[in-house]
Amino acid sequence: MNKHNTFCLLGIVALLTNCSKNDRDDNELDLGSNPSTEINDFIWTGLNQYYFWQEEVENLADSKKNNAAEYESYIKETTDPSDFFESLKHPDDRFSWIDEDYVNLQNQLAGISSSNGMKFYVTRQCTGCNELVAVVTYVLPDSDAAIKGIERGDFITAVNDQDLSPANYKGLLYDDSLSYTISLAEYNAASESFDSTGETVTLDKVENFQENPIHKKIILEEGSRKVAYLMYNKFLSGFNQDLIDTFSEFAAENVTDLVLDLRYNGGGSVQTCVYLASMITGQFTDEIFSKQVWNSKLLAYFEEINNNSNDNDDYELNNYFLSATADGVNLPSLNLNNVYVLATGRSASASELLINGLAPHVNVIHIGDTTYGKNVGSISLYDYVDTNNRIKNSNHTYAMQPIVVKSANSVDFSDYGNGLVPDLILKERTTNLGVLGSTDESLLAAALSQINASSKYSPPEGEVLVPMFDPEYEANNNMFIELPQNKSLGLINH
Repeated sequence: MNKHNTFCLLGIVALLTNCSKNDRDDNELDLGSNPSTEINDFIWTGLNQYYFWQEEVENLADSKKNNAAEYESYIKETTDPSDFFESLKHPDDRFSWIDEDYVNLQNQLAGISSSNGMKFYVTRQCTGCNELVAVVTYVLPDSDAAIKGIERGDFITAVNDQDLSPANYKGLLYDDSLSYTISLAEYNAASESFDSTGETVTLDKVENFQENPIHKKIILEEGSRKVAYLMYNKFLSGFNQDLIDTFSEFAAENVTDLVLDLRYNGGGSVQTCVYLASMITGQFTDEIFSKQVWNSKLLAYFEEINNNSNDNDDYELNNYFLSATADGVNLPSLNLNNVYVLATGRSASASELLINGLAPHVNVIHIGDTTYGKNVGSISLYDYVDTNNRIKNSNHTYAMQPIVVKSANSVDFSDYGNGLVPDLILKERTTNLGVLGSTDESLLAAALSQINASSKYSPPEGEVLVPMFDPEYEANNNMFIELPQNKSLGLINH
C-alpha cells in the first residue's frame, strides 16, 4: 500500500469532501427556496458521515433520515445555519467550527489573515486586579509592527486611549478594525507595576498577510557540538519546501542536536508534521508515526474498501515516517536519537502530534509547560454539487471544519486531551521574556543546559502572569487532514 495515500491528521485539512446533491435523496425532499434549509441539509449530511462523535449525538443518527417528511421538517426548524451546526455538536467538542464564507476558512488554514504582524497575549497586571496588559511575544518579519519597531517583550496597557480591561480587551485588540493605536508601557520591578512610557504607535493590518512559519533558524556552536535551533510557528504545507531546505542546511552543517521551538505553534498540516518528524529522524522510514481512529461507520467503510479487489481505492489509516514527499522530493534527515522540544500551553494539535508520535522512537525532551491538549483532528467539508468534488453549490458559501478523528502514536497512546506534561517545567517570565534565539533566553538556555550536561542552569528572574482568553489563538489552533488531489471519500450510501 502506498504510504502517501494517508490521512494527515491534526493540522491543515484540504479534504474536498463530496457532499454532493447526487448523493442526497433530493427527489424526496422539498428544500424550498430558503438557502438556510439547503445549508442545514449539507451540515447534517456531512456531520452524519464524518463527525467523530456521530454515534453519540441523537440527532445525527442514521434513522433521522428514514422519514423524509420528518427530516425535512427538522432541518427547517432552525433558520440560522451556525445555530443548527452548534446544536449538533457533542458536549466534549471544543474545536469544530463552521464559516459562512469558505474563503475565510481556507485562508485561516493556510496562515493567511489580516495582520499587523504583532503576536501577543493579554494578562492581568497583578493577581486579582482588573488592569490588563498585552505582552508582545514575537513580531512577524516585514510586517507593519516590525517596520514600526514593535519588539518581543513590549507592553501595551491601552488601545485607542482606552485602558485595557476584562470588559473591553477583546473588542479593542481582536475585532475587525484594520488600524488601532497602542500605548506602550514599561515594567517597574520596584512597584511591580506597568507604567506608561507616553509612547504611542498606530498599527495597520495588511489584508491577506502570509506568515512564514519558519520564524528563526540558527546553528549554535556549543563546545564540540553543533546545535540547530528552529522556531517553527505553524505547520503550513505551503512552506514545506522551505522546511526541507532548512533541514538540508542543518544536515550539511552536520548538526549534532536540535532544539525545536514550538512554544507558540498551534498546529496545522499533519502531512507537514510527518515530514518534519521524518527529517528529525531518518532511521525509521516506513515505520508507523501515528494512527487514526475515526467513527465506527467510517472505520467499517475503510475496512470494506481496503479488503476489496481494487487496490486503487485503499485508504491507509496510519501515518508513516517517510524518505520523500508525496511529490517525490527527497527528505534530508538528521538521524537524531534526542530532540529538545520547547512547548507550552500554546503548543497544540500538530505540535502535540509531533511530540507524541516521536516519543516511542526517540528521546523527546519536552521543556516548558503542559501543552494545550488537542488530540483530535478535522477535515474541511464543502457543499459540492458534482460527484468529482469540483463544483461548489452556488446558492451559498458555507463550509465547516468538524472534528473527525483522534490521534494515537505507534504504541496506541492517545490520552493527552489535558495536554502533554513537560520533562522540565519552565514557564516564560512575562516581565523578562528574553530574545528569541539568544543563548540566555530562558527556554533555549534550559535546552542547552540539557545538551551540555555539565553546565548549570538558573531560571531568570521575573513575574509569571497567566494569559487570559485569546480569541485569535483559539480560532487558529487547528489540526486538519489533507488528501492527495486525486482522492476523495465521497458520501457513503446508507
